[in-house]
Amino acid sequence: MSLLPELRYPSVPELLASARALAASEPGLCALRQVGRSRAGRPLHLLSVGHAQRSVLVVAGAHANEPTGGSTLRVLARRVLAERELRTGTSWHFLLCADPDGAALHVTPAPRSLLDYHLGFYRPTGAEQPEWSPSVLPPDRLPPETRALTGLIDELRPYLQVTLHGTDLGGSWVQLTRDVPGLAEPFAKSAAQLHIPVETGASDAAGWPASGPGVHVMPGPGTDAAYPSMPDDARHSTWYHAHRYGGLTAVVEVPMWASDLVDDPAPHPAPAAAMRRLAGRLLRDSLEVERVLAEALPRLDGADGPLLRAAR
Repeated sequence: MSLLPELRYPSVPELLASARALAASEPGLCALRQVGRSRAGRPLHLLSVGHAQRSVLVVAGAHANEPTGGSTLRVLARRVLAERELRTGTSWHFLLCADPDGAALHVTPAPRSLLDYHLGFYRPTGAEQPEWSPSVLPPDRLPPETRALTGLIDELRPYLQVTLHGTDLGGSWVQLTRDVPGLAEPFAKSAAQLHIPVETGASDAAGWPASGPGVHVMPGPGTDAAYPSMPDDARHSTWYHAHRYGGLTAVVEVPMWASDLVDDPAPHPAPAAAMRRLAGRLLRDSLEVERVLAEALPRLDGADGPLLRAAR
């Protein structure tokens, strides 16, 4: 059962229009400002609610193919404005979209199926993702979106950064840069109220300790990576930038389509055989994609465009 008022996700212009309307409705509490520009020159906007020094930073749109964050940000901003107790001693700051260039290329505003979703799919290469680029690039080559985000963290010094992510199919889970004791229970209750299963074995958090069902703690700076062979490393992402000021980051993942299978804690009857079968399928599919790309490249213009960089 869906609790969404409409079966579509807001575009970046729609999020900006909503933010402008909120700022105009309560000019004494809200402010909207530009905090940077993207690689292609698109503006990055921040909506602030409240004036307290203690702050929360909420980030949407860090991954272009995860549109659920924009809906959440818009609802949360309206709730913070409406409920005074949420603003008591805390100001809230909402980065409407961390990657507007990517959002313009991922064209699935109202996907009715997984096929619809993937027909307009786009996700940039890791070096062009605002939160991940510090894990694969030297500091002097970081994209402007990353510099805008870390600049905001330096300015606001949030005690909590919440970055809104999503998955196409599965359940919900949280990844923390520092453990929050007791989070698992309210998180599970919230998910249950929204009819979202809690994903207990998320691949993104493989090898990380869990402080409860669906609540994972990332390896911190100075610790060993769970999988050293991986090209990117969460320990060097923007998620840890808040630690400079005593804060932490919560990466909240929610599905576009939910599956009750992901909260089944029962062990697989033959995990090794299943992994071999899936690895074989992934290898075959990858080779097919490489073949199609190789045949298409001579027919394509703009070999250095963002779509081809992502495909490679």
